[in-house]
Amino acid sequence: MSGERLERGRALLAQLDPGNEDMLRQAFEGVAPDMLGYVLEYPFGDVYSRPGLDLRSRLLVTLSAVATLGYAQPQLKAHIRNALNIGITREEIAEVFIQLSVYAGFPAALNALASAKEVFRQMDGL
Repeated sequence: MSGERLERGRALLAQLDPGNEDMLRQAFEGVAPDMLGYVLEYPFGDVYSRPGLDLRSRLLVTLSAVATLGYAQPQLKAHIRNALNIGITREEIAEVFIQLSVYAGFPAALNALASAKEVFRQMDGL
């Protein structure tokens, strides 16, 4: 794996969560090792790196979109950690999910809040 897109994606992912690339490598190892390159290049190297929105705005949109899916709790938790790592507050994350209740429904919002609570507890060492 090499190239500008990959390096841009690596740098952005390291900014969001320094250990995430190694975790992803281990997750895909033995089953789909090429997936790591796809994840680094497209979402992080291409989309997250675009100039139209700042990283904070992109993370708020991502939290809302992933929470709306309702079935991607591991990815939602990762993005909650990413948001916290770049300075988005717990209160702002909760507000995103409360707002989500209007458009995606209470089940999606409640699941997202439960995921946030779990991440907050983990980060507090509880």
